[in-house]
Amino acid sequence: MTLPASMNALILKGHGFAPTREGAAIETLEPYLEYGSLPVPKPGPGEVLIRVRMASVNPSDLYFIKGEYGQPRIKGAAAGFEGVGDVVAGSGLYATYLKGKRVAFVGGVNGSGAWAEYIIVQAAMCVVVKPAMRDEDAAGHVVNPVTAWTMFDIVKASGSRSFVFTAAFSQLGKLMAGLARDNGYAMIAVIRKESQAAHLRELGAKHVLLQSDPDFAAKFAALCKSEKPRILLDAVAGQVSADLFTAMPARARWIIYGKLETEMPTLREAGQFIFMNKKIEGYWLMNWFRQASILTKLKTLRAVQNRFISGAWSTEVVATVRLTDAIRDLPDALKLGDGKVMIVP
Repeated sequence: MTLPASMNALILKGHGFAPTREGAAIETLEPYLEYGSLPVPKPGPGEVLIRVRMASVNPSDLYFIKGEYGQPRIKGAAAGFEGVGDVVAGSGLYATYLKGKRVAFVGGVNGSGAWAEYIIVQAAMCVVVKPAMRDEDAAGHVVNPVTAWTMFDIVKASGSRSFVFTAAFSQLGKLMAGLARDNGYAMIAVIRKESQAAHLRELGAKHVLLQSDPDFAAKFAALCKSEKPRILLDAVAGQVSADLFTAMPARARWIIYGKLETEMPTLREAGQFIFMNKKIEGYWLMNWFRQASILTKLKTLRAVQNRFISGAWSTEVVATVRLTDAIRDLPDALKLGDGKVMIVP
């Protein structure tokens, strides 16, 4: 096929990192992105060119376009980390094998992003999508689902049959609830809205705690005694998270994979690190991709796809925004609810 010389994209205005720490909330995209035209990129060694079908919008994308993520922006490049599309060109053995196949991918930090008609991605960061899998599931089936699967491996290795999950009504939290239910684990889900509780229980969360409940601390303390959770999976990294960690039993691990709270928390019991062997650590999916064996990756990705195909997991999409309209429509779409927003060319 003949490829066009140019493509439409949402283009980064900023470069590098920003001094702000505002979080993922977005009222307008105009300070960060512009809709425009870019040359269609050409794949280098070990890379593929993908015609994008659908791209997901994750909190990490919003941090990134604002310059608040752990990777620097490249001014003039397309934004967007994750999506699904068709491989139309490639360079290298595996890249050539992928040509013509529908793949899910992660990219966006090398000057080529998913919020565009085409993207360049390392072939190793592509996953061939089974025919039975919907584009809506494939477009977001790496960042959140693989994170859920690998985090659940951490839970299983902890020796406890329970774990704590903050911001639990997120897409990731919903996926974790299903894994917990299907494997006989007790998920202690922490939420901010009472309206979210029933659905989380339906999905598989055994315990759901509302942060604004006057008895929140007492209820959590009781669960720590009965369930003995050792793992706190946290996207907030605020004072509530710190207090949960303090209340957890010996050998607890506070695993931070996001920072929705902008204020630094206070740790009031430093002695717990000495005498209770507690630990705080970070989690970034890219490290798993870099460190896991090829066999482990293939098994994980196959298992993730099978959960979507079987119906055990499903991506809850609240809005689909056209690339041409995204500058105008995306901020409002992100306020519609707790499901995924997708961008289509």
